[in-house]
Amino acid sequence: MKVIIDLIEDIREEIANDGDFVLTAMLLKADQEDSSKMLYAGESAISNFEFNHENRELILGIDRAKDPLIVEDLLKHLLILDTGTLMYEIKLNINLDHQSVELIGFGKAQEDKKYILFVTLDQ
Repeated sequence: MKVIIDLIEDIREEIANDGDFVLTAMLLKADQEDSSKMLYAGESAISNFEFNHENRELILGIDRAKDPLIVEDLLKHLLILDTGTLMYEIKLNINLDHQSVELIGFGKAQEDKKYILFVTLDQ
């Protein structure tokens, strides 16, 4: 489980709050030959976000018809949150079949200016 404060800290440490990075979801799947390894299974730009205060979640969404969300546009909303909201869990809505998918980690692709949120559907 990853919460908003984890995301803020990782963005600061990994990309020094560089606002030009595109938020990207990367799908990982378990390796059939070695279950301790995860394999790349695709990626998509994150395009929107919303807070679900009832469930205490930050929901990130993928909509290919919209422009990709950049770090700057997300951070300006996150950095002003109160302490309680910073503990909201981060979830990803991939499509109608895969909503509220839990994040398993963060990463970056420096040369592509992508800040990556890792998910898996193998849970």
